[in-house]
Amino acid sequence: MGRKKAKYPLIEGLEITDVAAEGKALGKYGDLVVFVPMAVPGDVVDVQVTNKRRRFMEGTITRHLKKSERRAEPFCEHYGVCGGCKWQNLPYEDQLKYKQQQVEDQLRRIGKIDLPPVSPIIGSEETVYYRNKLEFTFSCRRWMTREEIAAGDELRDPEALGFHIPGMFDKILDIRHCWLQPEPSNAIRLAVKEFCLERGYEFYNPRTHEGYLRNLTVRTASTGETMVIVAFARHDPERQTALLNFLETKFPEITSLMYVVNSKLNDTIHDLEIRLHAGRDHIFEEMEGLRFKIGPKSFYQTNSRQAYRLYSIAREFAALKGDEIVYDLYTGTGTIANFIARGCRKVVGIEYVPEAIEDARINARINGLENTVFYAGDMKDVLNEAFIAENGRPDVVILDPPRAGIHPDVAETVLKAAPERIVYVSCNPATQARDIAVFDRDYRVVRVQPVDMFPHTHHVENVVCLERK
Repeated sequence: MGRKKAKYPLIEGLEITDVAAEGKALGKYGDLVVFVPMAVPGDVVDVQVTNKRRRFMEGTITRHLKKSERRAEPFCEHYGVCGGCKWQNLPYEDQLKYKQQQVEDQLRRIGKIDLPPVSPIIGSEETVYYRNKLEFTFSCRRWMTREEIAAGDELRDPEALGFHIPGMFDKILDIRHCWLQPEPSNAIRLAVKEFCLERGYEFYNPRTHEGYLRNLTVRTASTGETMVIVAFARHDPERQTALLNFLETKFPEITSLMYVVNSKLNDTIHDLEIRLHAGRDHIFEEMEGLRFKIGPKSFYQTNSRQAYRLYSIAREFAALKGDEIVYDLYTGTGTIANFIARGCRKVVGIEYVPEAIEDARINARINGLENTVFYAGDMKDVLNEAFIAENGRPDVVILDPPRAGIHPDVAETVLKAAPERIVYVSCNPATQARDIAVFDRDYRVVRVQPVDMFPHTHHVENVVCLERK
């Protein structure tokens, strides 16, 4: 016999009082916290509990008894199903307030160190159409809406080109209009879908690994350039050429048109050869007169305008006078390193991904920068006393690690290097707070600046400046 499914209570009339980490709202039920997605402080709702732990419960709204006065009307037709832009139901000024609160709470609760006043968060001037990259997935069997299921409708028009339903690798929501990326993104996606349906191209089935069309990536740049990459499941020269020729003709603004054949069981293409069909094999971003070459596998901050503000803050916190040696750790494609190079004597960048380091070197050459050096390798292995002896002891260390934060060995090496200043850029204030606590024995936090890179989501970037005690 299988295990009985646990029966969880229905909580009636729960008042939503606050917003928690990961963007979920919360209310109190007796001594327990109840986390509820898609709710807003001030809502009074009935909640079906779906998960129960010793100190908290999770649940979903079954009925609104009272809607908060602070509730905003979501502008996207896919809200609540797509999984993205979950904070559309909050006015933007409230989103900023809760992100600021998240940074302050996590730095104080996890870091447990003395902090200066946290500067007011810098909001994004663009709250829609702010992303420069989106990846869409083809599916031969789209996700049905609750309304379609309730009506007992058969699955008509089963093909989808859109986004994964959260937590479901094989469920794709067909997207009619996405508010995240400027045109020609929506137009390209819709035209590709129509062209392929009319000609009987098979959309992919991630369960059986059958079908022909897998993924569509669109990258746009503030320079007006556009890159499109189509991923096919197998080599079929006639059909792939027909689709790519169609795109080249219909969208002359595409400056980089590429394709890849991916016969693997997963969607990643970083280990595959991406081939050029038309135009250049890269696009350019610009920042303060600097040009950054972006290839099909390059990383670049997905909100170009806010990336400039983020890097400007990092440079300001570095307080460069012109004669410093700066280490840019987790340099990626060298964007920060090249951005600050004109203000110091030398920049040393380290990054795990060799292709990214090659991009960093190319970007330095493009911009005529001769005081940058880049190394590829695992940070905890590359950054040691011998490396520092060879490259010079840093006056400033800039950290911009992935969400997991920095390895303890890296923190110890930075402490031994004893730079005058550490600038820590983070997309995860929780791991940033943990790491800053390690630096606390020799450094004090002097400035904290949150930056909103992703409106209508709970994600927030934060820049912290530490000075040696």
